[in-house]
Amino acid sequence: MQSSGETGILATIGTRGSPLALVQAHEVRDRLARAHQVAPERIAIRKIQTSGDAIQDRPLFDVGGKGLFTKEIEEALLAGSIDLAVHSSKDVPTFLPDATWLSAFLPREDVRDVFISPRAASLSELPAGSIVGTASLRRQAMVLRLRPDLKVSVIRGNVETRLRKLAGGEADATLLALAGLKRLGLQDKATRIFEVDEFLPAVGQGAIAIESRRDDDRINTFVKAIGDSDTEVALSAERSFLALLDGSCRTPIGGHCRVKGDRIHFRGLIISPDGKESFETTRDGMRTDAAALGADAAHELRERAGEKFFTLFAGA
Repeated sequence: MQSSGETGILATIGTRGSPLALVQAHEVRDRLARAHQVAPERIAIRKIQTSGDAIQDRPLFDVGGKGLFTKEIEEALLAGSIDLAVHSSKDVPTFLPDATWLSAFLPREDVRDVFISPRAASLSELPAGSIVGTASLRRQAMVLRLRPDLKVSVIRGNVETRLRKLAGGEADATLLALAGLKRLGLQDKATRIFEVDEFLPAVGQGAIAIESRRDDDRINTFVKAIGDSDTEVALSAERSFLALLDGSCRTPIGGHCRVKGDRIHFRGLIISPDGKESFETTRDGMRTDAAALGADAAHELRERAGEKFFTLFAGA
């Protein structure tokens, strides 16, 4: 950690440099400042370019998967040049370096996906043959399951870039997370909001995660003050589900856990990239059993789908 005696800095946050990532980092900084009654300026924010941001000409699953959005930030965390990392939870790899952990989650934003199009009011109203642009394998597969007569293409970039590409005619429609649009003040761009039951979100969608070093007691105590226990419980179910299914980054996976008091409801889905084959299941139980319930749901789907389902598309 940087010396507070010399600089007055209590902690340094590492983040991607996209507008959404910076909004999320500032939210973490402001919450920490309020919780500890310090000036926000005493918590520094350092922008770190990640491989995921630098590589824009290929789908992420061709060059290493979603971990490319966290790799360089984690390297800075392990090197001690930052004290905590702020991530979109859905970008965090299933397995972290042994020396780090997800030490806190902010209260979760809206988890739903949205449909955006200048040509149709909903996915069901798009003309046959229309192009839906998205970088998410899950969204591509779920679009094809609902509308096999549509085409999907890869659109990369931050939220604003994707909206510009859509306006420029690179696709007829796109899908984005409502949480990101809300954080950027762009929710009015949504043509239609999907309900969770019709379009299952990605694991971790809508949640901001804080990653820190396991042995850094001061920072772990520092961030614990802003942690949300319901989000932590939900993410423990969702991430344990993902951990047992993430054999191939080419397998589209959705998962969402609702927390109500002492109870949780979890729903998980695996789907083939072409949308033609899918398996899903649900679990209900106590919040204290969230991780076990997520893992149990994953075991069920692995057994029902068979190992071939997870290897069939590995070389696609």
